[in-house]
Amino acid sequence: MARRRPTSLRTSVEDIAASKRAPQTPQTESPTYKLAFADDDFLTSEDIRGVRFQLEYLKPEFHLRERGINSTVVLFGGARIPEPGKPAWAAKNETQKANLENSARYYEEARRFARLASETAKMLDYKEFVVTTGGGPGVMEAGNRGAADVCAPSIGLNIVLPHEQAPNSFVTPDLSFNFHYFATRKIHFLMRAKAIAVFPGGFGTLDEFFEALTLIQTGRMDRVPVLLFGADFWGKVIDFQALADAGTIAPDDPELFTVVDSAEEGWDVVCRFYGLEPTEDVFLGD
Repeated sequence: MARRRPTSLRTSVEDIAASKRAPQTPQTESPTYKLAFADDDFLTSEDIRGVRFQLEYLKPEFHLRERGINSTVVLFGGARIPEPGKPAWAAKNETQKANLENSARYYEEARRFARLASETAKMLDYKEFVVTTGGGPGVMEAGNRGAADVCAPSIGLNIVLPHEQAPNSFVTPDLSFNFHYFATRKIHFLMRAKAIAVFPGGFGTLDEFFEALTLIQTGRMDRVPVLLFGADFWGKVIDFQALADAGTIAPDDPELFTVVDSAEEGWDVVCRFYGLEPTEDVFLGD
């Protein structure tokens, strides 16, 4: 990111280049001679973890501020949910294959929901309600794809995983970020979120959903629409009433989210919450 500076000041890049031109001696070849910010071993050491946390927060923050993005619409959901008509690549048995193929409708709902959000973002010069996903496949791809359908920018917050996750091809390239720490990634998911749409998913989706609910419940985050897509799925996976009956959550805590089944139903909840004019899905493509 470009920064103005007085012409008399040397840049860090210039100093790195200058240090490499120093005569090769035992002193200059020692790891201790390296400039701290150019020393990969030092920067990736355990003692510098706090600095890396800060850097992972600051880099996306600088770029998002530079783009003037003030608020987002976040889509969470399973990476394993296929596009309709495509094979369930993640299925490990016939039961999973049938269920994942049946869940493919959520890919299309996520795509349409992202289009609706992006039509509102367009009216606000893409400063508000910008679609944001985890940047990967499945529901994440559907969200970024929905924005791309209407030529809108969208954000992808990828993370390095044991099985490498690559950004899907629909993320806006200069809004494609990569994280090492789940914690800093979660900060960027939620700090600008004006709406959170949660589609069927696995451990990661559940983690993100409950993190958002906890922050809202405890007043650490402003109340925003939290949408659970798929009454049938969530009714089987989590018995919220049982939690309330057990007294482990407040009786009105299930009111922190709204269960919906369609993109239009979900976006209508967002529009009513913020007093927005409803938008229509104007996409005429496939």
